[in-house]
Amino acid sequence: MDKVTVVKLGGATLGSYDTTIEDIVELQQQGKSLVIVHGGGKLITEWLIKQEVSSTFVHGERITDKATLEVVISVLAGLVNKEIVAAINNLGGQAVGISGVDGALIQGRVKDIELGYVGRVVKINLAPLAALLQSGYIPVVAPVGINLSDKPDETIRMLNINADAVAGEIAAAIDAERLIFLTDVVGVCDHSGNLLPKLSPGEAEALVASGVASGGMIPKVKACLRALSSTSTTSIVDGRQPHALLKEIEGHGGGTTIQAVN
Repeated sequence: MDKVTVVKLGGATLGSYDTTIEDIVELQQQGKSLVIVHGGGKLITEWLIKQEVSSTFVHGERITDKATLEVVISVLAGLVNKEIVAAINNLGGQAVGISGVDGALIQGRVKDIELGYVGRVVKINLAPLAALLQSGYIPVVAPVGINLSDKPDETIRMLNINADAVAGEIAAAIDAERLIFLTDVVGVCDHSGNLLPKLSPGEAEALVASGVASGGMIPKVKACLRALSSTSTTSIVDGRQPHALLKEIEGHGGGTTIQAVN
């Protein structure tokens, strides 16, 4: 599984099918190995409203009780995942949609009891990804994981896991060539709102510690730092721009690159 690129599709950029899916199919046809991880927070919120379930966020993560978890799993592993897979296959690509539960791909434990059934990744089982990649498919991963609970009577067997964290953990486990986040912002900015094109791991950590990188940017930056344990390059780019993914792969992208200093 050499030279795999992990791409995280943000929920807010999932509507950019016109170029994002085209780029994914083009890259596959060029012979590049891709793993796609997707979010879907916006659609989850819409469905929770339909179900009259309120949403509360702490540090960018949704508090997940049993009712919320049912909607999260249904939307992420069902509707969002299959829409992306269908879009790729309809354009001539080869993709298979899986959740972190399938093949015990993503194994986790409850991250913080106050967050409910929100998990932290404790293990990535690469076997399902390897099988799909070696068969010529793009794995499209929904960020739902198995609950490795210590409670023998635990009835909740699945966890809602932050998609950014999942992307970082998969990139680290697979020794990915690069990790790319497609987001709905220009990249990581300084306190004045100016884009920071390049950051060292230390600089990125300082932005989080100082609060300059805040909200949903925190898990993205942390995921990049996690991936850099075995990945050479990580990027956070504006997925709303035409062919943002293709341009980033070709070295003409914008956004922010977080890279270890040689």
